[in-house]
Amino acid sequence: MIVTKVEPLSKTKYKIYLNHQFAFVLYKGELRSYKIYRASAYGNISLMYPMITSEEELDEIREKILLKRAKKRAMHLLEDMDRSEAGLREKLKAGLYPEDLIEAAVTYVKSFGYLNDVRYAENFILARKSTKSKREILALLNRKGICSADIEKAFESCYGESEEVEAVRRILAKKK
Repeated sequence: MIVTKVEPLSKTKYKIYLNHQFAFVLYKGELRSYKIYRASAYGNISLMYPMITSEEELDEIREKILLKRAKKRAMHLLEDMDRSEAGLREKLKAGLYPEDLIEAAVTYVKSFGYLNDVRYAENFILARKSTKSKREILALLNRKGICSADIEKAFESCYGESEEVEAVRRILAKKK
């Protein structure tokens, strides 16, 4: 693989392009340790020459740095609040992680039970069932990327027959 471009993303992060296509993001110290750049007299990052990187080195970067970082980021995102699988994937994609590493990070957090769309949907329904109709909640959950089967399971566990009638009465009373 040929490193064709190193583009600054922030003060410490850089986008790495392999064969003219975006590949991943590395920090300044990681660029230095893999000798992907040369510092100019002003401390700016500049690409030495189109540099050939071995497959072993790329695999090492992906496994030791990027995969580890993606897993930590996924765990950190779930630390603050519960998320749907689609929501977590979206946040990791916004962090410019490669698609296969996003999949590995999602599988990792799922293996510990930290990511569960049915549980997320149940909590979502319980928090909103007194103020929103079933149809509204269904639409919101669909927008969040929860699959229909998981939504149905969550509705079954959260709504009893009497609760549904009571919710309709509350909404009608509110409208009058």
